[in-house]
Amino acid sequence: MNKAEVLKDIIEQRRSIFPKDYNETEISQETIDEILHSATLAPNHKRTKPWRFKVFKGEEKANLAVEMQEIYKASQAPQVFLEKKYNDIGFKINKADAVVSIVVNFSGMVPEWEEIAAVSMAVQNMYLTGTANGVGCYWSSPKIVDHLKDSLTIEENQKCLGLFYMGNIDNVTI
Repeated sequence: MNKAEVLKDIIEQRRSIFPKDYNETEISQETIDEILHSATLAPNHKRTKPWRFKVFKGEEKANLAVEMQEIYKASQAPQVFLEKKYNDIGFKINKADAVVSIVVNFSGMVPEWEEIAAVSMAVQNMYLTGTANGVGCYWSSPKIVDHLKDSLTIEENQKCLGLFYMGNIDNVTI
């Protein structure tokens, strides 16, 4: 198979795979590094490299789950609070082997939409590299990530665009 055919195969297989479908095996650090490195190869105007990623694993990931559940609970009026949604937040984070925060850094050198587009292309590179390595990926952008500003040490010129969940999956064919 030539490079174009391999790439076409990976693109055709790329899809969001949700944490419920992840198995219990750990993603190797080498694979996580490869996924993150591929993100940094995304085109970006004036080489602003507007992406900021933070990987959550282990205890730090468990703490993120609790924090997000607390944010959800605190931000909902009692009449609209859903216990299922509260539990799902914790389940998704804990079921993933790694969760990566996706933050855009607005440089002021180019229009904001270009920085967001560059980060989106970086995430697509992460998806494609994950697919090629048998890693299920899912980009979630719940409103409550806006409240993670302090725990993610988000600066004034930055915005969290969501979380990228990753986990190994069974029966991958590429």
